[in-house]
Amino acid sequence: MKISLIVNKDKARAVKVAESAVEVLSPLGAELISVGDCPIKGTTVLADTEKAIRDCDIAVTVGGDGTIIHTAKFAARYDKPLLGLNLGRVGFVANLEPDELQELKKLITGEYRIQRRMLLDISVEQNGETRQFTAVNEAVLHRDTRSNMVELSVSLHGERIISYRADGMMFSTPTGSTAYSFSAGGPVIEPDMRCILLTPVCPQALSSRQVVFGENAELSAKVYPSNELSCYMTVDGQYPIPVTSDDTVTVRRSPQELQLIILKEKNFYTLLNEKLKEF
Repeated sequence: MKISLIVNKDKARAVKVAESAVEVLSPLGAELISVGDCPIKGTTVLADTEKAIRDCDIAVTVGGDGTIIHTAKFAARYDKPLLGLNLGRVGFVANLEPDELQELKKLITGEYRIQRRMLLDISVEQNGETRQFTAVNEAVLHRDTRSNMVELSVSLHGERIISYRADGMMFSTPTGSTAYSFSAGGPVIEPDMRCILLTPVCPQALSSRQVVFGENAELSAKVYPSNELSCYMTVDGQYPIPVTSDDTVTVRRSPQELQLIILKEKNFYTLLNEKLKEF
């Protein structure tokens, strides 16, 4: 079995924890792979994350949720199961903590469950061209930090249904409901559900509310910044794209899914309680 270790070198202890993972897995016959920007002793080093994911049977990230999100898009593309080993502050998506490394033996024996997480396909039509992105957590339309509020509208299957005047709005997966959307006042959604969550960011009207759409909804969004304002779209906090009133952003469920490996069963709401300390 080939197992890739995708390690966030900027996280304290990450290399040491990854080396400890090698010590657990190597005696069991696993062929271990790491990436050139953070090579790990006892592994075969490949050039980049995409190649490491493509060539493995299972991917293990060592870092926080950000490391998982970056790796997840490759894992979904190549249909590879992914396990997160948490070194971050919260770690909602990761299933193991550094003191649970002995659980990695279950990867070899097959004693784990796969949880499938919904992803979003994001299309941006600009100047006659279409750009495509995949969101693990969310796609956000937001004003420039120097600007005032922007006007935003949302259509469902081509029919306009909602308008906001706000700092922005986001389309989230159930996985993303505990990320930026949660900070913006959105509801918590169980991660293995199938739906699309729309959350306004600092809306002007008190009547503005979040909306949960079914998994088959096709949503499109327009922004109406004035000549003095700028608006951008980001996907999972990356790829900032300027968006004008001439552009259309379309959001739909992705045919790809993220396969998360569950080695230790943890009640989602108990975990939420432990991580946030606010419920």
